[in-house]
Amino acid sequence: MNGAMNFNIAVFPGDGIGIEVTEAAVKVLKDAQRLTGGFSFNYQELPAGAFCYRETGEALPKASVDEAAKADAILLGACGWPEIRYPDGTEIRPQLELRFIFDLYAGVRPIRYFPGIPPVLANSGARPIDFVLIRESTEGLFASRGTGKNPEVATETMVITRRTTERLMRFGYGLTRSRKKKGYPGKLTCVDKANVFSAFAFYRNIYDQVGLEFPDVEKDYCYVDAMALNLVLKPWEYDVMVMENMFGDILSDLGAGLIGGMGMAPSADIGDDRAIFQPSHGTAPDIAGKGIANPIAMVLSAAMMCYYLGNKRHNATLEEVARLIEKGVEGYLARGENLPADQGGSAPTEEITDLIIQEMEADRHGM
Repeated sequence: MNGAMNFNIAVFPGDGIGIEVTEAAVKVLKDAQRLTGGFSFNYQELPAGAFCYRETGEALPKASVDEAAKADAILLGACGWPEIRYPDGTEIRPQLELRFIFDLYAGVRPIRYFPGIPPVLANSGARPIDFVLIRESTEGLFASRGTGKNPEVATETMVITRRTTERLMRFGYGLTRSRKKKGYPGKLTCVDKANVFSAFAFYRNIYDQVGLEFPDVEKDYCYVDAMALNLVLKPWEYDVMVMENMFGDILSDLGAGLIGGMGMAPSADIGDDRAIFQPSHGTAPDIAGKGIANPIAMVLSAAMMCYYLGNKRHNATLEEVARLIEKGVEGYLARGENLPADQGGSAPTEEITDLIIQEMEADRHGM
């Protein structure tokens, strides 16, 4: 493959259905590489997760982190298992640790409804649900987790710093601007609770200050409680929204509910130098090993990875690959047949993956 650009991809298969959907996503990526050419992905599988902890005493081995740090991007399957926990009773969550290790402050959660799956909202009409929720992923209420040890009272402190918030806002404005060029409204909504907490007044002020650098982006504000209401009543009115860590944790799940559930919700955690791409769902112990997991969230996360690498390395082919994968998912779902189990169907993971690939091949060959 003369002139091909090479990328090293670190792969954490994780636990439970994480292993199954990661395998599906890699299969889709390999087919996309075959169909388009012009690039090469080299995959390195790395151990981490609950079963890794049970076997080795480490949920996230240093060797895995060191190898992941060398990669161009990271694919991460869901990690964790209810019966496998740390001595203090908390769950195994290496995905959370990786955000802090690599300073991945921008949690990107695309929320898009694909025709063909059962609609959730009865009054949506022809108005598309297609917005992006950006969750700050290293501060907020997660910054001090586990620090409250007083036997009489439990406390965790919300942390919002200027440095991280400025980076988050520039990321949000930049993403909104790039979406505007593709035909989206170009509106960035600041979601906060600035009417009650001074920390959020500080947060909103930084949103305003950074916004001066982006006069072409429409500014918008919404309190988090009102946003929870609006996402149910009129989600089609939003383009991109930016919010604190805990708020994003909650509202991203609500958003996933609008489009068919966690199996349809991809995500990325992005920093200045590195990025991780993963489905929003967990390891689903109740269906793990049965071959019926919905791989779409992970497949769409792989498409997000291609967009990221294409933009970072100025490689138009990878952006084409991302669109090809999205079209594969879109074409498969539009048929309304052989749907995943979580969408009312009974198609196994392997069949869904093959059908997505078939749609990609048909699109590529103009059939």
